[in-house]
Amino acid sequence: MPLALIALTLSAFAIGTTEFVIVGLIPTMASDLNVSLPSAGLLVSLYALGVAVGAPVLTALTAKWNRKHVLLTVMSLFVVGNLLAWQAPGYNTLIVARILTGLAHGVFFSIGSTIATGLVPKEKAASAIAIMFTGLTVALVTGVPLGTYIGQTFGWQATFLIVALLGLIALIGSAFLVPSNLKQAPAAKLSSQLNVLAQPRLLLVYAITALGYGGTFTAFTFLAPILQQESGFSANVISLIMLVYGVSVAVGNIWGGKMADKMGPIKALTIIFSGLAAILVVFNFTAVNPIAAVATILVWGAFAFGNVPGLQVYVVKLAEKFSPDAVDVASGLNIAAFNVGIALGSWGGGLIVSEVGLMHTPWTGAVIVLVALALTRFSGHLDKRAENQWTEKSVSIK
Repeated sequence: MPLALIALTLSAFAIGTTEFVIVGLIPTMASDLNVSLPSAGLLVSLYALGVAVGAPVLTALTAKWNRKHVLLTVMSLFVVGNLLAWQAPGYNTLIVARILTGLAHGVFFSIGSTIATGLVPKEKAASAIAIMFTGLTVALVTGVPLGTYIGQTFGWQATFLIVALLGLIALIGSAFLVPSNLKQAPAAKLSSQLNVLAQPRLLLVYAITALGYGGTFTAFTFLAPILQQESGFSANVISLIMLVYGVSVAVGNIWGGKMADKMGPIKALTIIFSGLAAILVVFNFTAVNPIAAVATILVWGAFAFGNVPGLQVYVVKLAEKFSPDAVDVASGLNIAAFNVGIALGSWGGGLIVSEVGLMHTPWTGAVIVLVALALTRFSGHLDKRAENQWTEKSVSIK
């Protein structure tokens, strides 16, 4: 395995940690910054919004740049953003820091796959991408709970300092190890992305992605305050619960991918969205019992992230049919849709918390996921209708 790939994986680990670690620190940050829980939750939304903008727009604007130079620039931006969060004198500065790191996140994962495949022979391209994305999975399993523990013990600022140092190590590693003469794919223009957005079937899947993923974040953004105020856990225990959730996510990601391969994305997503909606409703009742709450969270993680592989496979499948000249763009826009879902889900959850209370977020999230389920079934119906029309056309020709 090329050493440069390790630097990319470390970058993915640092970025994955900084995205989700804030969920476990929201009560601490809200108290320290003297803001409401919804305002602290907005830091999740704004980061995701930065990713959603950074992925398509900044990637297109830097398309003609040398890939290594783009990588070093976005990792520098990531380090600066986390250092700014570490030294943030107040809430407004923290908002700027989160947007900056979100922008860096979006560009990194847009170009990271291209760089990773350029480091290995063609037959090992998929493995190289998988290794790089392992950094994200490991971040959920170890980085987020460790970062939460550090933030609870030494102050939330310490978490951002540690993440900035990890980003700096990855930046230095990339500077020395990633070659400057990597092959570069043709530039993906903004016009290509606009063409993808003109395809109704792809827009339908982006809506499914945003709702199906975002519904989780309506409640997940405020998981820490729910566990403290409703389940009765102390702040120090939250990091252990985040570890449970992270392990569940890793298992769910693999399980969801295998299910999508075996039965197709529509059937797999139907099962996953149904299960996710059910578990969010169940959490409304189990949150008051510490043991039942943790057991529910263990199942929740698997369903919450199990939909990711199926949604990505489905987008690629439809893009090959409706926009064959921009499959990569279509796939990248689905990553943006995930983050639009996070942004809207977190923002909506904040409104719910401020208007009616914490425990209205899980069942509301379930309703949003059910809308995603209905759209999934509708999209599957459109697939079958198109398939039947094609079959009838083939028979008439014969």
